[in-house]
Amino acid sequence: MSSADAPRWKRLEPDARREQILECAMRLFGERPYAEVSTTDIAREAGVARGLLNHYFGQKRDLYLKVVKRMLRMPGLEEKVSATGTLRQRVERSVEWYLDTVAAHGKMYVAVTGAGSIADPEVERIVAQADDVAAAKTLEFLGLKVEVGSDARHRAMMRSYGGLVKSTIREWIRGGTLSREDAHLLLSEALITIVRDVFPHLPQQPGPERGAATLKTGPRPGKDGR
Repeated sequence: MSSADAPRWKRLEPDARREQILECAMRLFGERPYAEVSTTDIAREAGVARGLLNHYFGQKRDLYLKVVKRMLRMPGLEEKVSATGTLRQRVERSVEWYLDTVAAHGKMYVAVTGAGSIADPEVERIVAQADDVAAAKTLEFLGLKVEVGSDARHRAMMRSYGGLVKSTIREWIRGGTLSREDAHLLLSEALITIVRDVFPHLPQQPGPERGAATLKTGPRPGKDGR
């Protein structure tokens, strides 16, 4: 092994080392297809022995699943974005935060949410679960708490909006066909329209599994999203 290939040893606490390895794995999985990234590549990039990587994360698939969870969950919305102000202000702040977060690992996000993801039932389960969590968090952040047992169509529409989010980010990150400003405009206006113009017109469908939704919206926003 040449000096250039030798691991770049640097003593770190276990949590910091795990974080470093995850960051390197996200970068490599975003740059190359899953099959072309080895644990040796990741260990070399992180400057650690492959045995340490296996100790922390197990096999390559296990590490990839950790990366997928990290990339899709992207915690921090509630802590970093104020849920006050008008509907438009809340939406625009949340979309800005999301684009900032995705931009840090855009290629990995595209790989996980698009055709670049590996065909793995566990990955599909993680993606579906993350979509549902994101739908619920979006409703709650916007002040639209759906009561337990109420109409599930609101969350379904938020999951559908999530599909628009993913395709818009692919156009921005991978294709370059949309600018960041374009993406922000599209995602903000689409979400405002769904909340302001679509939700209020959903007919009630009472029943044991789909009752009438109770949305904590307050007065209906005007046409400017306020």
